[in-house]
Amino acid sequence: MSRTEFIIVTTLVLFVAFALGWFAHWLVHRFARIGDTDMGELDRMAAALHEAEEMRDKALAYVEDREREMAGQLAQTEAELRAAMDGLRSARQELHDLQERSGGRASR
Repeated sequence: MSRTEFIIVTTLVLFVAFALGWFAHWLVHRFARIGDTDMGELDRMAAALHEAEEMRDKALAYVEDREREMAGQLAQTEAELRAAMDGLRSARQELHDLQERSGGRASR
């Protein structure tokens, strides 16, 4: 095979490969074409997804706010409980002291 024949055969092989690739591309796009009704459905689905994402974001923000509020209430309740326990402890100590004083006087 001479150089000229080799170039011609290579050119024909490359052209045939290009033509087959282009034809395959055309076939794929011909059968995978999206119709107007499908596009409308995709638009509706995209809008519904966007709305659902917004609702999810709002719900997450509400949960975070509520959690912060509840954590604050819990901290306040714990502080009140500690204060009440301290007051109870003081009252018991005072009662104990009073009982010791009155018990000591009764023995005299």
